[in-house]
Amino acid sequence: MQNIDIVTEPKAIAPRKTAILAMDYQASITGSLGGSMDFIDAARNAIDALREKGGRICYVRVAFEESDYDRFPAHSAMGARIKAARVDTSNVSPKTAVHAAIAPASGDIVVRKTRVGAFSTTDLDAQLKTLGVETLVLAGVHTGGVVLTTVREAHDLDYRVIVLSDACADPDQEVHDCLISKIFPRQSTVMTSAEFEAHLEIL
Repeated sequence: MQNIDIVTEPKAIAPRKTAILAMDYQASITGSLGGSMDFIDAARNAIDALREKGGRICYVRVAFEESDYDRFPAHSAMGARIKAARVDTSNVSPKTAVHAAIAPASGDIVVRKTRVGAFSTTDLDAQLKTLGVETLVLAGVHTGGVVLTTVREAHDLDYRVIVLSDACADPDQEVHDCLISKIFPRQSTVMTSAEFEAHLEIL
C-alpha cells in the first residue's frame, strides 16, 4: 500500500505572503447549520490577527446573476438545486452578502463564485499570485463543500495550505470531523484559530 504523507507542522508563516480565505459566510449557507455560530468568531479572530500583521484578507461568496443560471446545462444536479433556490442565491439577495460579523474592510479582496470551490470561476488565483501570496489559510462553511474543494484546488495551484478547524462547520458533524482529522492533513496543516494567532505572535 502506498504511504500517504501527512502534513503535521507548519513552517514559519510570513504574514505578508499569507492570505486568509473567508468562504461562504453568508446566510444562504450558514442557515443550514443552526445552533452555535462560534465558527464565525473564530474566523474573525484569525482575520483580525493576520490583518494586524499585514497579511491579506480575502472573502469568497457564492451568488448568481441571471446569466449564471443559464450557464448550467439541463443535466446539472447542482444547477437544478441552485435554480430552485433562486430567491436565496441571487446576487441581489441579502442572503448572499458576507456575514456582518466579519464584513470586508476597505482594501480586502472579495470575489463572487458560481461553483463550489473558490478558484474555478474566479480570478482569485491571479490576484493572489500578483500579490506574492504563498500560504492560504482556509476558513469557511461547509467543511464538506467549499473547504474540501478549495483545499484540493489550492494544493494543485501550489499554495501552502492551512485549515482553521474551528472556523469551519458542516451540517453533518461526522463529515466535518472526518475531513478535519483524516482528509485535510494529507494536503494541509490543520490548526485552530488560537494556534494560528499564537504562531503569528512569535514571528
